[in-house]
Amino acid sequence: MPRPRKRRRLRHKPRQLTFKPAGVALNDLRLVQLRHEELEALRLADLEGLTQTQAAESMGVSRSTFQRMLTNARRQTAMALVEGQALSVEGGDYVVAERQRRGPRRQRD
Repeated sequence: MPRPRKRRRLRHKPRQLTFKPAGVALNDLRLVQLRHEELEALRLADLEGLTQTQAAESMGVSRSTFQRMLTNARRQTAMALVEGQALSVEGGDYVVAERQRRGPRRQRD
């Protein structure tokens, strides 16, 4: 029996998103699916500029698991862009992390 899949931590509550080329009906396009945790991996590595170790820690996974998610996310995104396909962000196995406070809030006078 395989080991249960570990849930990935996401910072924001995800919503289903679909991106497609302009002027083409969605029914006429092949749909490339990106899981929410793969989008989070892209965000952490490419937008936030975190190292793989930092990003993996943020998501609660090993560095090698993070690398696999990031590689797959980049491949899927590139395929959708280069081949003019629709990109759908949905599904996955994740939990939304609670925001961490950075210290006590100061009251204004």
